[in-house]
Amino acid sequence: MKSIFILLSLITVTCFAQKPCEKDPVYNQFDFWIGEWNVYDANDKLVGTSKVSEILDNCVVLEEWLSVNNQKGLVYSGKSFNSYNSITKQWQQNWVDNIGGTTEYLTGVLSDNEMQFISRPFLVGNIKNIRRLTFYKLNNGFVSQFGEISTDEGKTWTIEFDFEYRKK
Repeated sequence: MKSIFILLSLITVTCFAQKPCEKDPVYNQFDFWIGEWNVYDANDKLVGTSKVSEILDNCVVLEEWLSVNNQKGLVYSGKSFNSYNSITKQWQQNWVDNIGGTTEYLTGVLSDNEMQFISRPFLVGNIKNIRRLTFYKLNNGFVSQFGEISTDEGKTWTIEFDFEYRKK
């Protein structure tokens, strides 16, 4: 019995020591967003700062957002956890913030320097909404983040925000 336990322990340590996210290039698809950023809106106004880093042995891309605006004594902040789901073969994002907001983007795909996420449907009143979040890797090293919402199952979209991330 003792030898079986030792064998299982060695197999477990060996499997986990391989760090699969560091070896598989799919986990590096979102690396273009990694860095420390000043974030501007479409009017070229500074709206926030963002630190984007790899955590958990390259398995997760973490964003730490901080708004520059103070509204009613509160500075808006949030974090997004971005990870590749090896079972569904898609990227996912889970956004959480300091006012109780969350958004789950369960389908994300990289294509031609564009990472696009679609959220899980959610209700606002009696209306089902979905969000689309697109990141564009720009030629100048910046990143564009474009957020939209749809109330008709994706037939039409309304812009929620249009941000440009510029390296600090």
